[in-house]
Amino acid sequence: MKTNEWILDRLIRLIIAIVLLVWWYLRLVGTLQIIIYVVGIVVLITSITGFCGIYSLFNITTCKVKSIKK
Repeated sequence: MKTNEWILDRLIRLIIAIVLLVWWYLRLVGTLQIIIYVVGIVVLITSITGFCGIYSLFNITTCKVKSIKK
């Protein structure tokens, strides 16, 4: 797996994941609780690994790659 997320993208995803998981833990009940939990876990995993499957499907990358000139 190649990293296709930039540091800022990963940080934003981490913050969103933390907010979703705290919200799930404190407030929600029922089906919405399960949905928010799953979305929070997926966003957390993508922020930790730096790889987004949806980005790879559409050939998108937010990585800042340094070009090497020869």
